[in-house]
Amino acid sequence: MTRLRSFDKTGHGVAASGSKTAWNMTTPAAVHSAYEQLYVYSATRGRETFILQLVVDAYGAQIATNETKPIALVFALVGLFLHVEKGFTGLQVQRVHMQLGRKKHQWPAIILPTHRGDITALEMLNVSEGPERDAAISEWCHSVWQAYRDNRSTIIDLLQRHRVL
Repeated sequence: MTRLRSFDKTGHGVAASGSKTAWNMTTPAAVHSAYEQLYVYSATRGRETFILQLVVDAYGAQIATNETKPIALVFALVGLFLHVEKGFTGLQVQRVHMQLGRKKHQWPAIILPTHRGDITALEMLNVSEGPERDAAISEWCHSVWQAYRDNRSTIIDLLQRHRVL
């Protein structure tokens, strides 16, 4: 079975080798199903670290399209940046989201990378539940954030303007 690494603009899965798969619509559905399972799992992990926020942000950035609402993608990237580069927990990220969401904003344009990281929600389900899976979710965040690295200065500028950094 070919392991997917991303999806192209037409919804075709792209294998680690870079070749397109023939799974077109079933593969995005499988990834979404995996996300839903991770969502339920992460909701049980407690409020202290609130990894649910990290799952939502990694998945949201990974599946974003040109039709994604700007606030959704910006918030996902803010969360990934704060977690990966500043060590924020999901709960701390959620608080920043609430702070940014208090007022209407013109959200910055984000460059959508073709490749969205080497890890997907599907791989998370292959990791044992508990601390091991929680650590894998953090690695997933790193993978997705690395894919969006060209947007780093945009996210930092936004956070500085709003006095988060």
